Amino acid sequence: MIKATIHHFKGHVSGFTITGHADAGEYGQDIVCSAVSVLSITTVNGLQEVIGLDVNVDSDEQNGGYLSVEIPVIANSTQQLQSDAVLKTFENGMADIASSYQDYIKLNVKN
Repeated sequence: MIKATIHHFKGHVSGFTITGHADAGEYGQDIVCSAVSVLSITTVNGLQEVIGLDVNVDSDEQNGGYLSVEIPVIANSTQQLQSDAVLKTFENGMADIASSYQDYIKLNVKN
């Protein structure tokens, strides 16, 4: 099962952690793992390459699947708005996946 936690701080997403594998299908055929992977990697790429944030990323695919992302404190109001949009989209996407595939993913949102 995938366990995903999205952290909030002062009204903004401050980071997220994803662990495990969905085991919803054979390797390479698991649509739940694929959906979570694409969504999370695209989110990190958007934060880093589009917005230009120096995001702290730690990952370990070899030992059970692990991705941890920490968002820095953002002083620039434009970057904060952009970051909020990207991260709220990520949160909504994860909530949709968790709702549709409850047997394979557990989402926890911490305020």
